[in-house]
Amino acid sequence: MSIQKLSAVLALALAATGASAAPVSKVKVGFLTTLSGPQADLGQRHLDGFRLGLEANGGKLGGIPVEVFVADDKVNPEVGVQAVRKLLDSDQVDFVTGIVFSNVTMAIYKPIVDKRTFFINSFSGPSPLSGELCTPFFFGAGVQNDSTYEAVGKYVADKTKVRRVFIMAPNYQGGKDAVAGFKRFYKGEVVGEVYTRLGQPDYSAELAQLRAAKPDAVYFFYPGSMGITFVRQFHAAKLGIPMYSGFSVEETTIHAMGEAAEGAFSSAVYNDDLKNPQNEAFVKAYTAKFKRRPDIYTALGYDVVQVLDRAVASVNGDLSKKDEMRAALRQASFNLVRGPMKFNTNQFPMQNFYLVQAVKGETGMHMEYRGDIFTPHKDVYASKCPMK
Repeated sequence: MSIQKLSAVLALALAATGASAAPVSKVKVGFLTTLSGPQADLGQRHLDGFRLGLEANGGKLGGIPVEVFVADDKVNPEVGVQAVRKLLDSDQVDFVTGIVFSNVTMAIYKPIVDKRTFFINSFSGPSPLSGELCTPFFFGAGVQNDSTYEAVGKYVADKTKVRRVFIMAPNYQGGKDAVAGFKRFYKGEVVGEVYTRLGQPDYSAELAQLRAAKPDAVYFFYPGSMGITFVRQFHAAKLGIPMYSGFSVEETTIHAMGEAAEGAFSSAVYNDDLKNPQNEAFVKAYTAKFKRRPDIYTALGYDVVQVLDRAVASVNGDLSKKDEMRAALRQASFNLVRGPMKFNTNQFPMQNFYLVQAVKGETGMHMEYRGDIFTPHKDVYASKCPMK
C-alpha cells in the first residue's frame, strides 16, 4: 500500500472512531479595532485592556501560548472587511475580537462566521445579530447595543421627573440602537428626535431645534470625540437642562469635556469603583501601568480574555471541537471586572447595568457609581433568535 493510501485509511479510521486532533501549539487571535482617526483612542484603550488581560493570564489562553494579530478598521466597514479577510485567510486566526463600532461589526460578521470561525466580540453588539441574524459562531461578550440605553430609559422613566425629552444620535447602526433602546423603557413624550452625520463637528443647528422644543432633558449618544464636541457645545449654549447618555460621558471623554460634563448621568456595565475582587485587582494593575483611571473600553477588552480562555480550556486546546467550545461558553458563568455575566440563548450577555455620574473632584473630572439599574438584564431580541 502506498504512503498516500495509508494516510487516507488512517484519516478515515480516526474520523470513524471520533479521535480528536492534538491541542494546538499556539492560539491565534485577530484583534481588529479602531487605531486611527478621531476615534483611535477608544480602540487603543480597548487593545491596552486586552493585552493587560493576556499579561494577567500569563500570555496564554487555556494554558496555550497566544499570538495576537492586530489590525486597524479605521471605523470603515470596507477597510474592516479587507482586514478581516487577511486575518482569516493569511493569518488563519482561531478567533476574531476587538471591534468597537457597530458599522464595522455588521460588515465583517458574515465573512467570519461563513468561515466557521468564532467571532467573540469584546465590545459592540448590534441588535440584528442578537435577533434574527444570530449565529452559533458569534458571541457578544461586550454589550448588546440597545441594553445600555434601555437602562438609561428605565432610570429616567422610574427615578426622575423628566416628562419631555429631546433625543440626538449619529445616523448609523449604533446610533439607531441607542435611540431604540432608550425609547423602549422611556414612556414620556419625545419632543424631538434628530440623527446627525457620523463625526459631525458642529451641532449648532440641532441645538437650536432643541432649544425651541423646550424639553425637560436631553438624551444623546455620541461616543468618543463626537461626545466631547457635543457636550462642549451643549454647555456653551446654556440650555440649563439635565443630560443623560450612554457611551458618551465617560472616563475616556470627561477630561476633555471638563466642567461642561459635570452632573451628567450615564448608564454603563462598568465603572472603576465597582466593589468586586476582580475589578480591584484590575484597577491596581491598570493604574500602575498606565498612570490613569481605567474605563469601559479597557475593562471590556480585559474581560474578553477570560471568555476566550474558557473557550480554549473547555476543549483542552483542541480547537477543532467547535460545538463543544460553543456549548461550554453557553453554560459558563463568569465573574468579571464588570461583575457577573452569563450568555443568553442568543449568545449575548446577561449582566448588570449601573448608573454613573460625572463628578468634579480634587484631581479633575471622574465618573462615580450611583447605583444599580438592572441586576442582571437580558436584551429583548433573544426571543427572535432561532437558537434556543
